[in-house]
Amino acid sequence: MTIQWKEYADANTWDELITPKGNARIAARGAVRYLGGLSDADLRERRDAAELAMRVMGITFTVYSEEGGIDRTWPFDIIPRIISAREWQQTDAGLKQRVRALNMFIADVYSERRIVKDGIFPRELFRHSVNFREQCMGMRPAFDVWANICGSDLVRDNDGTLYVLEDNLRVPSGVSYMLENRLVMKRVFPELFENYSILPIDGYPTRLFDMLASLSPRPADYPTIVVLTPGIYNSAYFEHSYLAQQMGVELATGRDLVVLEDDCVYLRTVGGLERVDVIYRRVDDLFLDPEAFRPDSKLGVRGLMRAWRKGNVGIANAPGAGVADDKVVYAFVPDMISYYLGEEAILPNVPTYLCTDKKQRGYVLANLDKLVVKPANESGGYGMMVGPAASKKEHQRFAELIKKDPRNYIAQPTLSLSTTPTLCDGAVEPRHVDLRPFILSGESSHVTRGGLTRVALRKGSLVVNSSQGGGSKDTWIVDTGDM
Repeated sequence: MTIQWKEYADANTWDELITPKGNARIAARGAVRYLGGLSDADLRERRDAAELAMRVMGITFTVYSEEGGIDRTWPFDIIPRIISAREWQQTDAGLKQRVRALNMFIADVYSERRIVKDGIFPRELFRHSVNFREQCMGMRPAFDVWANICGSDLVRDNDGTLYVLEDNLRVPSGVSYMLENRLVMKRVFPELFENYSILPIDGYPTRLFDMLASLSPRPADYPTIVVLTPGIYNSAYFEHSYLAQQMGVELATGRDLVVLEDDCVYLRTVGGLERVDVIYRRVDDLFLDPEAFRPDSKLGVRGLMRAWRKGNVGIANAPGAGVADDKVVYAFVPDMISYYLGEEAILPNVPTYLCTDKKQRGYVLANLDKLVVKPANESGGYGMMVGPAASKKEHQRFAELIKKDPRNYIAQPTLSLSTTPTLCDGAVEPRHVDLRPFILSGESSHVTRGGLTRVALRKGSLVVNSSQGGGSKDTWIVDTGDM
């Protein structure tokens, strides 16, 4: 039995591949035609091949629970999410615009704070910003770029509008899964890649290396770069080791690095100490340097902030960049774009209610059953409440949390996230998705062609995070010749 797309179609949500009438969207026509010709046995065989490839390639992630960390094979669906290259042109431009404004905001925060003096951004929001770092005041990283790697989450509503849901500017993860998803799909559907104009993504590690190399304080053809990881028990350790291997650089923990009296960073090697020029850090600010932040940290490097402040090492993302990785700050990004760039935002924000504002807080408390409530600085889907799916007891609990600490919460309408066909228990059913593209910023900027599509594998769920039962898909940006 082949896939019946007309039976699949749902007029109540926007589907990435199929229109409400059961027809393929233009960019997806080739893939839909091909997939529709496969039998159930063919689909199962391709799915099993993908799962085997994931296990053999060791593509894993860690779920933390009461029993400890559980290492699991990366959940993956073989039906791709497809976007036209023409639409992606606008998305690419919107993401570059957004990250440029965010970097200008961070630079302003740690220097003159013009945006506060001019009344665009409320001063009181800084007082309770958990990611503001006083130790970064007065710093100017290379190219005035603080967030060199950004992962912005995009969602599409049921009218087809693409929104930015949030920006991840501290240590954004997921790009390795984007790259590995593509490798698996090439193994499973090689014929589609031969006959379909799918834009490539495999140049990302080279672009990442070149961007990191540009941050080197010393002129060198091949600067010494290390990926700083918290270690094997971190949920994203697979990604840390994968990117280090792909770039051909060292993977290091804090114990592998030392700052000497010259305020330079050195890597301990079997041949002795080797000076480090750039650190791609995957360790949170507070654990980076026990001399500057948490004195009990065993993950960082004592004196690293001194070396960075004196210009002896480049760090990506720069310490302190997380001041803009805050869902309250997110609400002001369109204003930042207007203020710093004199432009209208190309990509809109999801409408957001700030619980610090008395009137908006009143609306949120009166409509908890209709809204999604999120803490300002959590990630991974933790600490949030999806109002329509929550119990009255949960509504009451969140009302108390908001009243106790309004700065820590925002609320947004419950969007009807777009869906895409997903293979579930042998049948193809719609599942909700989001998308995380990655933006590299240095002397120039680059947006991945697509990104990591995360899919809510549980029927009806809007939570796509892998830690909350979600999976992923390969994302195809397809050139249809109408650019």
